[in-house]
Amino acid sequence: MKKCLILTSILLLLSGCSGNWGWYVVDPTTSSGWTNLKFMAFGAYYTILISVTAILISVVVGLLVALPGLSEKRGWRMFNRTYVEIVRSVPILVLILWVYYGLPTVSGITLSVFWAGVLALALSDSAFQAEIFRAGIQSIGRGQYEAAQSVSLNYRDTMRYIILPQAIRRILPALGNQLVYMLKMSSLVSVIGLQELTRKANELVVSEYRPLEIYTILVLEYLVLILIVSAGVRWFERRLKASDT
Repeated sequence: MKKCLILTSILLLLSGCSGNWGWYVVDPTTSSGWTNLKFMAFGAYYTILISVTAILISVVVGLLVALPGLSEKRGWRMFNRTYVEIVRSVPILVLILWVYYGLPTVSGITLSVFWAGVLALALSDSAFQAEIFRAGIQSIGRGQYEAAQSVSLNYRDTMRYIILPQAIRRILPALGNQLVYMLKMSSLVSVIGLQELTRKANELVVSEYRPLEIYTILVLEYLVLILIVSAGVRWFERRLKASDT
């Protein structure tokens, strides 16, 4: 946070060094600058909402896709590999455009901008989540499965009470990284009109004609948001480690 404040101060000071810069458009001490800042900040609501919604869905879908990859049956493993490879190969921007414009034509289902963005982001991230879960589950020693069998736990209860709790603790840093990744990739949903941070900045640039100043504030907004999320993930990790001792 201190770094962000220092960077902002430097940028404001530099505004007096060049007549070509117009930091007044984002100057909080003026009514117009404060209005512009609030206009941009309102986009944070949709950025956070779409990112959290998409990551929750992708975690569930990723886990469901990861489990067949652990099966001894070749058909289930092929399903896992096929899904992961196909979904990972499609760029997120292309997937967003296809879901919003192509899905209604193919299926007749029309989604709002928000839910089209959520679906596209969740599908794209689910392939990465599947690999994270698969690696986390495979890292659990065979002895844990044998211990579960010794107390007559079935496969579902073994996963629920023994394997997944341990695996989630191990993959938590990777899950946190995916949330940060999702926050950044949510900016791509602006292309279909979602009023998130990037879309708000683009609209302000069109009206104010000051891309340098406005996009600099946009960078700072994402920086602060991601630093807060990263700090929260690290705090949660410390809490988990403390509960283990």
